[in-house]
Amino acid sequence: MDDAALILDDLVALRRRLHQHPELGLYLPKTQAAVLGALDGLPLEVTVGAGLSSVVAVLRGDLPGSTVLLRGDMDGLPIVEESGEEFASTTGTMHACGHDLHVAGLVGAARLLSARKRELAGNVVFMFQPGEEGPGGALPMIEEGVLDAAGAPVDAAFGIHVTGLYNKGLFVSKAGPAWAGNGLLNVTVHGKGGHGSSPWLSVDPVTVAAEIVLALQSYVTRRINVFDPVVITVGELHAGTASNVIPSTARLVASVRTLSSASLEQLSVELPRLVQGVAAAHGCTADVGFQPEYPVTVNDAGMWGHAKTVLAGMYGADRVFERPDPIMGAEDFSFVLERVPGCFIQLGARPDDVPAEGAPSNHSATVRFDDSVLGEQAAALAELAVTTLAKLATSRAQAAGIELR
Repeated sequence: MDDAALILDDLVALRRRLHQHPELGLYLPKTQAAVLGALDGLPLEVTVGAGLSSVVAVLRGDLPGSTVLLRGDMDGLPIVEESGEEFASTTGTMHACGHDLHVAGLVGAARLLSARKRELAGNVVFMFQPGEEGPGGALPMIEEGVLDAAGAPVDAAFGIHVTGLYNKGLFVSKAGPAWAGNGLLNVTVHGKGGHGSSPWLSVDPVTVAAEIVLALQSYVTRRINVFDPVVITVGELHAGTASNVIPSTARLVASVRTLSSASLEQLSVELPRLVQGVAAAHGCTADVGFQPEYPVTVNDAGMWGHAKTVLAGMYGADRVFERPDPIMGAEDFSFVLERVPGCFIQLGARPDDVPAEGAPSNHSATVRFDDSVLGEQAAALAELAVTTLAKLATSRAQAAGIELR
């Protein structure tokens, strides 16, 4: 923690440089170059992605042991920033989800752990991932071998995600399903265009699209188990070119969030049927596509219990909160946690001058994050790696009947 405080200014400077130049999707050449520059000189084995702008760095401890993965995502969002920060982006893109802090925090963890290479019992894989906001970079990185980057399978994985909704410095998560899985519903309603003055001579797809929007909300309340929540949000609705023209098509796109694979399977079958039924009832047809995106993020109960103990030991029990309910946001770190036990933790980063009530959420054009938490984020990631490697070494020794001294 003391060493993290010494590098805080460097981490803040890196975060603010990244904040001014967000990049989108899987291709982040400037961000990748900044990460490579920040890691230069550390005793790491660094590789970059073949099909995406990822960075994987492996730190091999001087002592044998297991492998822990630490992850930070790097991409921004297509949002025009309105935060008022002196270092705000002017590119029409924004780090509105705090991924710039995730990069800087992970760089900090790499620096802290590199300084402890001699006492490190095992390996640490640093996963700098593009594309979390879409189309999803975790799975391509897995396919390119991030989980075997150290020459042995990863044994545990951790990620920390900042949020503007919690008090600065508060660590929050839960065991089991912690973040929702998500999918994308694409609908195009086909009608018959015509003059706005005589709708009976046309087949209006706009009113049908509007009815589909409402039918989706009714579906959730009537067809889904209330104890297995689903959220459907229509975020795009497009139709028409003029007020007196009935268009021939109307299009909508909805985000679908679930907390179980059973619900996802049900939705994939029943939502297309619902949409096409509403369209047919009004003389239209509908093209419907349902695309699952990220699975549910499930925290391993043992790893979350371990993380709670570690974080409480570092910062006090009042700084660690176990959330009773999952978050309906989705995260593609879920692909890692499907394969490796670990947990995903939120870190409060709401500035002191932002009231808790009405605070902007992540993905808001006005959200701000207090980057003074970067030292705590870096130290927490590093300590989770060190203590997890020690915990795994103890478990393996006990299983082999060896007493560690």
